[in-house]
Amino acid sequence: MGVNQSGVGLLRYGAYVPYYRLQRSAIGSFLGGGGGVGTRSVASYDEDTTSMGVEAARVTLSGVSSEVMPQRVLFASAKPAYADKSNAAVIQAALLLDRSNLSLDMCGSVRSGVGAIIAAIEATVPSLVVLSDIRVGLPGGGDEKSGGDAAAGLLFGTPTANDPVIATVLSHAHVTEEFLDRWRLPEAETSHSWEERFAEEIYVALAEEAYANALKQAGISAGDVDHLIVVGVHDRASATFVRVAGVSGEANVANLAAEIGNPGTAQVGVVLADVLDRAGPDEVVAAVVLADGASVIVMRTTQDLVERRMPLPVHEQIAQGNAGLSYASFLTWRGFLDREPPRRPDPPAPAAPPSFRSTRFKYGFEGSRCNACSEVHLPAVRVCTACGAVDDMDLVAMASVRATVRTFTVDRLAYSLNPPIVAAVIDFEGGGRFNCQLTDVDPGAIAIGQSVEMTFRRPITAAGVHNYFWKARPCR
Repeated sequence: MGVNQSGVGLLRYGAYVPYYRLQRSAIGSFLGGGGGVGTRSVASYDEDTTSMGVEAARVTLSGVSSEVMPQRVLFASAKPAYADKSNAAVIQAALLLDRSNLSLDMCGSVRSGVGAIIAAIEATVPSLVVLSDIRVGLPGGGDEKSGGDAAAGLLFGTPTANDPVIATVLSHAHVTEEFLDRWRLPEAETSHSWEERFAEEIYVALAEEAYANALKQAGISAGDVDHLIVVGVHDRASATFVRVAGVSGEANVANLAAEIGNPGTAQVGVVLADVLDRAGPDEVVAAVVLADGASVIVMRTTQDLVERRMPLPVHEQIAQGNAGLSYASFLTWRGFLDREPPRRPDPPAPAAPPSFRSTRFKYGFEGSRCNACSEVHLPAVRVCTACGAVDDMDLVAMASVRATVRTFTVDRLAYSLNPPIVAAVIDFEGGGRFNCQLTDVDPGAIAIGQSVEMTFRRPITAAGVHNYFWKARPCR
């Protein structure tokens, strides 16, 4: 616990809510009984916690100056795509960050997200926190209905003239308690929970203790809190603490559970992003996380927040989602419905040596621009295909450059977990042409001339190796 005296504050934030939604009523219709109301967000078949983390981080770093580009990347997830291998290294490569960065995984539990945030607050260099989770439960169970998939990014650092603080950290306080409330063995896909009344009693007491300590250190009272965020592994305990927290009736206590569900490790970041999308200057935000104890972080927004909000607010991402995902597709994507595979050889796993040699293109989507004629090449080349100039190229990052569909085809024969496959030739603004797959798209709505943007995905996993690369999607 402590009061922040280092001058480090929140410089930027970002959140990523996947395109697909599952209506909870669809679960009941499929299995019988009631599935509940509202929707949960669903990571697509070509997404995982790493790819979603990249998308949230790209939003977070959009427009920041080189002075505060992160020197540390801290990735937190309860469901990392890799074990025994760094997922943060993939995120760093996709963001084209400097190799001198320290990029680390802080994974395994929902509370690891709090650890990443506190480590960034207490760091002496600009630090990017990436929170990402995919919540899985047995078909028809409570975790499946209440879970959600999402990611968030938070950039902490010392302010500069170009990058002022948008929220100062007033204090943080923590209480840790060992008790069996929610657990999952490392090799298991789904979690177990003890009876919620047992956890509720313990969590509420822990939350009251940590909350009182955090407010005292910040020099404020509960009535001074403008936005209260209460998230955690037990929805019932979170709801109970909201009722006893003593905040004013105007305080914002929404947690987005009805719209996207509970995205575990990422929940505090996504809900904080939603609050910052709407908060005014000089407002106090208290974030309470109930997981293996209680953690409270208190912030105060600044005048600079208004000019540095996330370009696409969380509520707009939610509104643009596709709520027509079938329950059968959801089960297939999550591996609970083993369907007939294609009658063709399995795809080969990507080999390590060529992947290493092409890292800046494969992960960072970097091309080259000819200095003689301005032709853009993807991937980067030494010899210009337009004018023949040799070794007269500048490297250019293309992941954030928008493009238009030049031509496309809808392939209904090629195998996909989300058929049909839409392949397109796209032309980038300022030059460059690329042939790629489209994702998060309605095949009947795609059109020549449509604007698209690049998105980091996991097209296949073969022989235990995730093959990350870039696809295009309609501009959000």
